[in-house]
Amino acid sequence: MERGLLWLPLLVVFFWLAWQGSKEYQKVESYRLWSEQFEKSKYDIYAVIGLKENNITWGKPSPQGPIKLETFSLLDVKDIRLLVDDKLVQLENYPQKGRVIQLELILSESQSVRIPFTEIPLAANWVKYLQGVWEDLNTQPHQ
Repeated sequence: MERGLLWLPLLVVFFWLAWQGSKEYQKVESYRLWSEQFEKSKYDIYAVIGLKENNITWGKPSPQGPIKLETFSLLDVKDIRLLVDDKLVQLENYPQKGRVIQLELILSESQSVRIPFTEIPLAANWVKYLQGVWEDLNTQPHQ
């Protein structure tokens, strides 16, 4: 009987891990369906982001699908930057580690959007990509 009592906590941990894995799988599946409408998209545990034409949509992943979605136009963006631990970093020389990694899109002097990332290289690649799209949009004549 004592052995059974010793295995009980391990069994509880196993079921908790299986439940967490199932929840994460549901998040990824709902993201996959959501992302089909975008030209380029990204998923991680902190945020989802999608780019379609000039519009960026981002939000928080959940098992039911992305929530707290925000959409804005790249035409409204004044600058795109990479922040690590709330400090501006250069894309050519970014740190290898950081606690808070964010892609910051400056919309006006008083408004910005910060999209969290889990990995610095992934965030840097997104900043480079979005800067390229943004620069192309700003060099094209607007109708």
